[in-house]
Amino acid sequence: MRAKRRNRLLLIVGLVALCGVAIGLTLYALRSNINLFFSPVQIASGEAPVERQIRAGGMVKKGSVERSSEGLQVSFVITDYVDDVTVHYSGILPDLFREGQGVVVVGKLNDKQELNADQVLAKHDENYMPPEVAEALKRSGYEPEDYKKMATSGEAP
Repeated sequence: MRAKRRNRLLLIVGLVALCGVAIGLTLYALRSNINLFFSPVQIASGEAPVERQIRAGGMVKKGSVERSSEGLQVSFVITDYVDDVTVHYSGILPDLFREGQGVVVVGKLNDKQELNADQVLAKHDENYMPPEVAEALKRSGYEPEDYKKMATSGEAP
């Protein structure tokens, strides 16, 4: 093998190895930033990872919001009217947060199947339901319109 051909081959092998390392490091870094969406049914069945950042969504159950008299701690329950998940949050809730409203929370699930939220997201329209929540409700056999009616009446299907 000639020296020129050998040098070209080494250069190509080196570039391929360098690209492989760069892609591997990028995928490793992104792995910790991916937060998947889970419905209360999936969390209750154990599909959601414990102590890893996830997104969960559902309707805020009527009568479930409990505010601490000291500080900004709030506990509430999100439901898909099949299963419930208790959420603990410390901070200021969005102005549009209320019972019977669809929300998405971002946080970590603990061993007790309770979500310690870092972020609570709500939308301004009273008819709003987050797309992930609507899809999870459809997968469980219900239509989002049914839940909008139930949110105003406070009854489960």
